[in-house]
Amino acid sequence: TWYYYRFMAPDGTKSAIGRTRTLPQGPTSRFRMGVFSCSNYAFGHFNAYAHAAEANDLDLLLHLGDYYYEYGAGTYPEAGQSAPGRILAPEREIVQLADYRARHATYRSDPDLQRLTQLYPMIFIPDDHETANDSWQGGAENHQSETEGSWDARTRASLRAYREWLPVSDDPWKAYQVGDLATLFRLETRLTARSEQLDIATVLAGKSTPDEMMAALAAFRDGAWADPSRQLMGAAQEAWLADGLKASTRGGTRWQVLVQQVLMGNLNTPTALAGALPANTPEALRQRLTASAMASSAGIPFNMDAWDGYPAARKRVFDAALAANANLIALAGDTHNGWAFDLAQDGANVGVEFGVCSVTSPGFESYLSQVPPALLERALVDANPQLQWTDTSQRGYMALELTPSAASCEWRFVSGVRQRSTALAGTHRMTSALGSGALATG
Repeated sequence: TWYYYRFMAPDGTKSAIGRTRTLPQGPTSRFRMGVFSCSNYAFGHFNAYAHAAEANDLDLLLHLGDYYYEYGAGTYPEAGQSAPGRILAPEREIVQLADYRARHATYRSDPDLQRLTQLYPMIFIPDDHETANDSWQGGAENHQSETEGSWDARTRASLRAYREWLPVSDDPWKAYQVGDLATLFRLETRLTARSEQLDIATVLAGKSTPDEMMAALAAFRDGAWADPSRQLMGAAQEAWLADGLKASTRGGTRWQVLVQQVLMGNLNTPTALAGALPANTPEALRQRLTASAMASSAGIPFNMDAWDGYPAARKRVFDAALAANANLIALAGDTHNGWAFDLAQDGANVGVEFGVCSVTSPGFESYLSQVPPALLERALVDANPQLQWTDTSQRGYMALELTPSAASCEWRFVSGVRQRSTALAGTHRMTSALGSGALATG
């Protein structure tokens, strides 16, 4: 049911009229969700939000994290990269409670974000930048305790401001029932139990020959990387999810959807990519790609911040999905690029994953500007059996439609982010039939 509401101030001032909607109960023939991630205010305009509001064809919004960024002015984006008029407050990196509150205010001043959240209910999950980059249970890459205070204090400040500004549950993880059609499991993979990220560069430090490097990578692959004690969600959340998956399927719910932050699909660096770089490629980038390709040759993926960095934890989730006979859909943000994976384990189809591109944050087209996007996309798909499709150069959002027989995801790519516009540059659609655990072009 759609509901309309407004707020009235003590002096009689009235807000604009808002709209929200309850989740359906009982038999449900169709449900459509808009999926967003990585909306960096300074990089450009929130045209993905504007298009979703204008399209007016959704039932619910999901924001998979990086709803705002903690950096100060001149850091991501660097000086000269910011879109005109996109001025941050405060200008410094946000650390204290007042900083986080002010940064929320900056983002909520955006008219397209205001309009979108005026029209739809949204389920939010924080990723890392809501606190600090590459966060984990005990800290973050972008937190220096010697100058920025304790990690616990910073985490409390960020979460307090988040809950003050947004209509969110206080539960770190939660399930939502969409009639008999789907159970949405909102996961927490950052602050509750995540083990610190591993680092390939540290593994290779001090190794000067290919033999030394491969030996170090093999030891890492069979040791620290495979360690079953490494956590992404923690035992309590894993048990809650396993029980929830079983309850969902036993109750006759058709789809089990993981609403979470980081990619689950296995993603290796194409070994031929380093050799395809042009002669003018910066040496630092060439060395990083060479090391990443060498790791792939040893069976190690490149993104240690994603589920790829926690293979034992991922296996436990996949085992739970298979045991429940779930029709699993994983949603992911974080990477700024678009992805479609067939998720598999030991030869069994586990489900599918739809990864959303960013609202504004730059993707591979920024970091690997020397490589044409079409070449990079083809190389990634060819090198990764689970990966069925990717887009590495466009911004936008996803529209995910669930029916009793199929899940269909449409990536909607905006024409740009430097100027306000609701024009689309194009779309791409993938589908998965109920019970197939696999993708097909739709």
